[in-house]
Amino acid sequence: MPYTIKQAAELVGLTPVTLRYYDKQGLLPFLERRESGYRLFSDDDIAMLRVIECLKRSGMSIKEIRRFTEWVQMGDDSLQERYGMFLERKKTVEAQVVELQETLDFINHKCWYYETAIEAGTEKIHFGDPSKAGELPCE
Repeated sequence: MPYTIKQAAELVGLTPVTLRYYDKQGLLPFLERRESGYRLFSDDDIAMLRVIECLKRSGMSIKEIRRFTEWVQMGDDSLQERYGMFLERKKTVEAQVVELQETLDFINHKCWYYETAIEAGTEKIHFGDPSKAGELPCE
């Protein structure tokens, strides 16, 4: 069943403007069009949009995503390239997870710090332990 741009946008949680942008950037070269020029999205197109959004959220650039869509169009001849790309994405996302966990640990510490200071009515309760002192930058 073909979807209009509005329906496709709703299915993947994007706006029609974003889908038009992706098309203009060459990320959707496989789209069919009506005689009027309106874009038609298939179930396969919706699946590809979900992959594109995942890659975008992982920090991949439009240029890199375009390369991926070109590899997809090549079929089996590009399996190794696509696999390598996802291995690289995996490393990148794992590093982001580590960094975010460190940030979350710091934020949790600050929540504890302020919660106990509020309960005590002063943050001076932390001044005896330098490891729990005041406002340290998030590193």
